[in-house]
Amino acid sequence: MRAADLSFAPADFLRLTENAGLTGGWAWSFASGRQTWSPGLFRLLGLDPERTRPSYDLLLDLVHPDDRPNLASAADLIQGHALPEREIRFVRPDGTLRLFTLRTELHLTAEGRPRAAAGIVLDVTDAAALLRLRRAETRRRNAWFAASRVLFVSIGLDRRFDFPPEAAQLAGRPLDEVNADPFADVVPAERAAFRDSVARRQPGRVFQAAPTICHANRAPERYRVVSVPVHDEHGRLVERNGLIYPSALAAPPVTDGLREGLEQAVEGHHLRAARALLDWSMTALAEASGLSLSTVRRLEEEAEGQGARSRHKAVAALRAAGIRFIVLDDGAVAVARS
Repeated sequence: MRAADLSFAPADFLRLTENAGLTGGWAWSFASGRQTWSPGLFRLLGLDPERTRPSYDLLLDLVHPDDRPNLASAADLIQGHALPEREIRFVRPDGTLRLFTLRTELHLTAEGRPRAAAGIVLDVTDAAALLRLRRAETRRRNAWFAASRVLFVSIGLDRRFDFPPEAAQLAGRPLDEVNADPFADVVPAERAAFRDSVARRQPGRVFQAAPTICHANRAPERYRVVSVPVHDEHGRLVERNGLIYPSALAAPPVTDGLREGLEQAVEGHHLRAARALLDWSMTALAEASGLSLSTVRRLEEEAEGQGARSRHKAVAALRAAGIRFIVLDDGAVAVARS
């Protein structure tokens, strides 16, 4: 596997590899000078995120001296020049040598001028570890399908579907046909209405529906279809994750990608309602979540991006205290206390 392959990998596999310390990412906005690194990149480089300021120059400093010509300089990036994907040796602060593949992408303004750069880093020192993770993820998804006919679906920003191979087994037709027209498996009486509801969905909102779906070797069955948007730390929509499962299934699985998107649907007024149910002040939520009081205030005033990690920390603290965030059929979020 190369770093370029990660651009097309399922979102949950990307999170799995990052959590295992095999991938990381970085971004640099030239106008603001802001640079960000993912938690996985800090782990790959052997650096403490609490003590390290993300910097492309620091990334270059950790490259093995013989490999530095294979990575674009900071000045090159600002001028709009990035080198092709390369395998590059890095030396961690503890002296450990690791082999990474790096892919860099430039982002341009409407006039064609460089405005930002971003990169994916993949640790290929131990290729077998990456293969084990991929096989484990495949086994997990296969097990859910075999036991309960659950499908995990990715939806691109261009609204194209990426169904897993199991979808062809369920539908009884080739996978490329399923991806091209997944609506064909909805019973004719509901097909047009379901297609219209998908077309009308708001890009930044949770979508839910309950169509009746035809099987290859079973009677038609009602399913739940859930699609959630996922935003990055700057609030930009980066992907949608979908889950399709029989309505009769009491406890469907929730992947990391789905959970992330669902938590991002929790807005400031939901946090205030949750605090009211617990009789918590903003200070109490700040203490329970490990956030500063000013951060909690920004969350409740919607001054933090939807993808801010602070939102997930606040939601986790409220859940631990007994709060439930429930997605209704229309995609709205309700707040309850268990």
